Amino acid sequence: MNTTTTQGVTVSVTTNYLPDYSSPSQEHYVFAYKIDIRNNSEYTVKLLRRHWHIYDANGVVREVEGDGVVGQQPVLEPGEAHQYVSGCNLKTGLGKMCGTYQMERLADGREFTVDIPEFTLIVPFRLN
Repeated sequence: MNTTTTQGVTVSVTTNYLPDYSSPSQEHYVFAYKIDIRNNSEYTVKLLRRHWHIYDANGVVREVEGDGVVGQQPVLEPGEAHQYVSGCNLKTGLGKMCGTYQMERLADGREFTVDIPEFTLIVPFRLN
């Protein structure tokens, strides 16, 4: 599990390779990632946007930006957490992702950026 904390908001990531949805012979590798966002600050915060950088082993870099996460803009009170699962496809069996969330502190409307820790996407047979 990869974890980082920014301004009291902790983001943890775990990943899984999905062989049933992948086709290595066609350079199609599918991964799922589970995100846990915990508000350890003293303020209520809202997740506004996400910005991802997705890298594969061929040197291809994609950027994905958008509102919220999987159609939601969760509001987290102090001590609360939000989890979600999403996915990514690559043309190689090895890659990585990293990014940021744009958050808002609801008490004063102040926006701030929360880092998403870099994590590796790798098919299990690549580890041998």
